Amino acid sequence: MFGKIIYISDNKAFIENNVSNEQKGDLLNLHVIFEYEDQKLLGEIVEMKEKEIEIKFLGEFINGKYYNGVLRKANLNSKVRIINTNELLELIGQESNKNFVLGKSATYKDFYVCPEINELFANHMCIFGNSGSGKSCGVSRIVQNILSNKNSLAYNANLIFFDSFGEYKNAFKEISTINPYYNYKFVTSRLRDETDVKINIPLNLMKTDDFAVLLQADKHSQLTIIERALKYAKIFSSNNDESNKFKNHIIAKALITILYSQNTSRQKKDDIFTIIDTCHTPEFNLDAVIPGIGYTRSFSECFAIDAKGHFGEEVLITEYILKFIDENIEEIMEPEDSIFTLSEFAKALEFTLISEGFNQNKNMHDDAQLLKVRLKTILNSPMGEFFTGDSYVTPAKFITNLVSCNNKKAQIININLETLDDVYAKALVKIYSRIIFDFAKENANRATVPFHLFLEEAHRYIQRDNDVFLLGYNIFDRIAKEGRKYGVILDIISQRPVEISDTVIAQCSNFLIFKMTHPKDIKYIEEMLPNISADVIEKMKILQPGTCVAFGTAFKIPMICKLDMPNPRPYSASCDVSSYWDSRTDIKKDLDASTEQLYGNDVTEQKTFIDSTIINNNI
Repeated sequence: MFGKIIYISDNKAFIENNVSNEQKGDLLNLHVIFEYEDQKLLGEIVEMKEKEIEIKFLGEFINGKYYNGVLRKANLNSKVRIINTNELLELIGQESNKNFVLGKSATYKDFYVCPEINELFANHMCIFGNSGSGKSCGVSRIVQNILSNKNSLAYNANLIFFDSFGEYKNAFKEISTINPYYNYKFVTSRLRDETDVKINIPLNLMKTDDFAVLLQADKHSQLTIIERALKYAKIFSSNNDESNKFKNHIIAKALITILYSQNTSRQKKDDIFTIIDTCHTPEFNLDAVIPGIGYTRSFSECFAIDAKGHFGEEVLITEYILKFIDENIEEIMEPEDSIFTLSEFAKALEFTLISEGFNQNKNMHDDAQLLKVRLKTILNSPMGEFFTGDSYVTPAKFITNLVSCNNKKAQIININLETLDDVYAKALVKIYSRIIFDFAKENANRATVPFHLFLEEAHRYIQRDNDVFLLGYNIFDRIAKEGRKYGVILDIISQRPVEISDTVIAQCSNFLIFKMTHPKDIKYIEEMLPNISADVIEKMKILQPGTCVAFGTAFKIPMICKLDMPNPRPYSASCDVSSYWDSRTDIKKDLDASTEQLYGNDVTEQKTFIDSTIINNNI
């Protein structure tokens, strides 16, 4: 079939074209072997000309194993032949307890691409493609194939989907039919079915960084405010005499600062009443009784202004306030097992703003007002219901609750975010990811509990945020760099790779690229992945829906895979506009019911009535 090698140039060989015209079209993209003595090189046919065939060298077979790259060029006397079955299976793999079926080979009929599970799922992966190219269906099919592998039982899998549009519920809700040991859990922002579980993040697990993300902090001064408020919320949660003394100490110091200021009595009174209105205790409120010598006054009466413009009971109120200042109480330690609600955190934020260092600082006050407004917005929206403080939850218990469903292990946890704005969806994904990553890092048996975070529409979350400037890190950057060692793996699904953090993509080892046509995205992929060939770039522009170019550490050579349609499918299909525009079907159903009453079983009369009704009403 193939003639002699004419010449070899760079990484290509040009051989005589002795192929018949009927066979020429079928040879493109097939792989050939250059054999000479102990040398066996792999090449791919990239161009068929009238008199010569252009073949690109890919790698070398050594003792039956394939290795990428060619150290020695092919000998001019090498025999050139089509790759045989054993060599092809070495490249594409076979289904086993360590390999699973990804999809059909688009080049070799009746052969399946079966990458190693470890090579594909022990490394970060990117799944890119235009809208409608088959990303969601492809991901659903991959997971269904993993769970359907007869050679293994993925019982301990933790596949956590952050589902932007609720697409995957239909695809995974029946996984128990594949195997009764498999279970599916649907965690959502809005309950619809009996089996749905509402998003729930215990506030005691949230750190300063999490609150900063949730409240969209953008200044370091706001971190200081959040940190102080979080400390106060934990102390106040004890609700004992010591915590009440601490509150009184904060209020007293704030009031003394105002009393000793240079403001007018009227301004002092307004400022003091404002503080008491927002932060009050049994000892500090407008109706609190202030004992004098032989008489008493209410707290508000002590601030009556006399004719000279002074407080009539300034000495009395000053002595009363000073009794509650105790500098030693500031050394109080926050309880380790404290619990508090989001409303209680908001109250702690109010105490923070009147505490020393904040109450007379205009810049701090302005920064804090933004946090207060955003926190109030969350409290007054369904978002506030996702953060609970009714019991103390350890990280281990939180993870256990997350991956269990009806006292059974759930292999797929689908977190549905479709009702949330991008800013809140991003915050939730970051908080979940941070808790999971920290849990994995603290696991004594490192990487024995792997978590796979599937981020649908990842460009909504993995962005070039100012987290590094504000917090010193971005959680997705950190997981991308370190997560593999602890068993936290990112699976990034997006139609806009150009909007995703460069740092994260640079750490990904495997890529499934569905059809992509946007020049910016194509250029970005080409620049971010220096090892990607021009041939792969060209291929991904013309792929059919459901077909992808697969390359990376899990694939010995770049492969074009045709993924079967998942069964059942995700909710990712386009709207069937023509069917829903056409109302005649529904109208005919109504007419059928009415004509049956009018004409009984007389089919001819029924049809005449229906047709005339449709025509007369221009339906």
